[in-house]
Amino acid sequence: MPGLDDATRGRLLFGGDYNPEQWPEETWHEDVRLMKAARVNSVTLGVFSWSKLEPEPGAREFGWLDTLMDLLHEHGIGVVLATPTSSPPPWMGRLHPDTLPVTEDGRTEWWGGRQHFSHSSATYRRYAAAITEDLAARYAGHPALTMWHINNEYCTADHGDEAAAAFRRWLRARYGTLDALNTAWGTAFWSQGYDTWDGILPPRLPHYMRNPTQVLDFRRFTSDMLLECYAAERDIVRRHTPHLPVTSNFMPLFLGQDAWRWAEEEDVVSVDLYPDPRDPLGAQHGALVQDMTRSQARGPWMLMEQAAGPVNWRGVNHPKPRGLNRLWSLQAVARGADAVCFFQWRQSRQGAEKFHSGMVSHAGEEGRTFQEVKQLGADLERIAPETAGRHVTAGVAVLHDWHSWWAGTQDGRLSGEVDYPDVLRAWHRALWQAHLTSDFAHPEHDLTPYPVVVAPQLYALTDAAIGNLLAYVRQGGTLVCGFQTGVADQDDRVRPGGMDARLRELFGIRTLHEWWPLDAGESVACEGFGATLWSEEIEAGEADEVIPYRGGELDGLPAILRRGRAWYVSTLPEPGALRDLLAGIAAGAGVGPVLDGLPGQVEAVRRGELLFLLHHGREPVTVEVPGTHHDLLTGTDVTDRVTLGRYGAAVLRP
Repeated sequence: MPGLDDATRGRLLFGGDYNPEQWPEETWHEDVRLMKAARVNSVTLGVFSWSKLEPEPGAREFGWLDTLMDLLHEHGIGVVLATPTSSPPPWMGRLHPDTLPVTEDGRTEWWGGRQHFSHSSATYRRYAAAITEDLAARYAGHPALTMWHINNEYCTADHGDEAAAAFRRWLRARYGTLDALNTAWGTAFWSQGYDTWDGILPPRLPHYMRNPTQVLDFRRFTSDMLLECYAAERDIVRRHTPHLPVTSNFMPLFLGQDAWRWAEEEDVVSVDLYPDPRDPLGAQHGALVQDMTRSQARGPWMLMEQAAGPVNWRGVNHPKPRGLNRLWSLQAVARGADAVCFFQWRQSRQGAEKFHSGMVSHAGEEGRTFQEVKQLGADLERIAPETAGRHVTAGVAVLHDWHSWWAGTQDGRLSGEVDYPDVLRAWHRALWQAHLTSDFAHPEHDLTPYPVVVAPQLYALTDAAIGNLLAYVRQGGTLVCGFQTGVADQDDRVRPGGMDARLRELFGIRTLHEWWPLDAGESVACEGFGATLWSEEIEAGEADEVIPYRGGELDGLPAILRRGRAWYVSTLPEPGALRDLLAGIAAGAGVGPVLDGLPGQVEAVRRGELLFLLHHGREPVTVEVPGTHHDLLTGTDVTDRVTLGRYGAAVLRP
């Protein structure tokens, strides 16, 4: 299959989502002039153009798109052409209400926004296939076309009747018999046993709490149905252009897609990334998403969307301070991106996102945003020849699984304060602050390339995943697991003992007596550090090392246990303590920082032979870099040290 390199051809793609249908034709020529000034080499067309392309059922209006494709090609700008199927035209919902999604309490989601389609609707799928077929047939041979972008930010759930029928078909394929389904769902509880497939519904609004395994399976089903929609359109464009890569954009840590499975179906893995510029940990959030996306891609990936300035969907939407957009874009490249793109090219004057920034803001060509975009385009052009296609090497893997996350979000859980993404961020932050580069992995992946594997929280684990973790440690790997690891199986059935017996033996735990969740703002003392969020009443077995709780109900009991190379952390240590713990464990396994002695706000990442230094602070700092290096950004040589100013960066070649 083609990959990202087939679209980049040794370049770093730079550009963004282009919506020219919002503007008169004379603006298109101005856009191209500004794109050339900013060194834009790629734009995405057609994401939200369905009503423009098909203004009434069966009609086709391609003339405006023909003009744009030709214009962009004339100026050397490649096109990532989107299928417009994320936003059906109003006529579709009006004529075919079966295409509209239904919420869990029976309300219809109407047209007038976006993503208003039922993934299970045969009518929607038929129209989506038809417009995709005609787009692919018309533009397959166009020289501007470099890649296909299917739909946009798949996220829609549907609880309607057509989705209910599809859910039943999905369940029959998964379980085969009603007896198997009743066993998996534990329907003996609360008299929920099913005697016919027709009695099964999506988890609609109940009087009290839902069956958690029914909800878990519905999340699986929704991810699979959206993937079916993607694959149907992908297969159409592949038939016309087998030489071109196909993608669709993920949202980071989005609950609704099993992105491990989705990534296997994409030629290019792409993501949308919008850290809050006022968040002091915004750069760490960016690093997490970038590491996760690179791991799903197993190599270079595409930053499909980011904001050049403010967004419009937070309570207060702050602009990016001078230099931050460049810094965060270079961070994405450092962590494996071969494409740096934005939503959108020109800031809209109307519609729901008119206050969401663009590469060309309302201030126009002279505005600070566009001037910084031009600088970024020049930077990317300078570093591209020695960056594109290179890989990032990591010594630590962070385990993450959507099914485990889905299982842990049930209504009847022990603590609403425990938020899986927050726990994942806390552990990744500890590694990031220790200057340890990490990949992400599924618990059933081959883990042997990594000296250290950490599992912040894997509430539900299959037998295959548990066997994989045990084998990893037996083969010499170092494993560190956080609280509530291995509590349940793939059906959200609690394992005997509250943790799988094989894992208890691995960690040196004789008995897990009780879980002790902590209230918001509550902390617990441990030997040498404080902790929050969670604690557990554990009786140690054949543990080689124990760090105990101090004071309170759990005084003297294990907070952290180690048996051989397997560690269990039954609480959430405060950030500095978790950083030091993981850094010490990694050092013991032979894994260290990319560069020693880094200032606290400087991030260092190696991509291929290049060393990226990224300064996330405002005050100048000096970084020791022994030897002589060539800085690709400035074109100058540096010896032994480099000074980075406010949000400064260096890309050093030995």
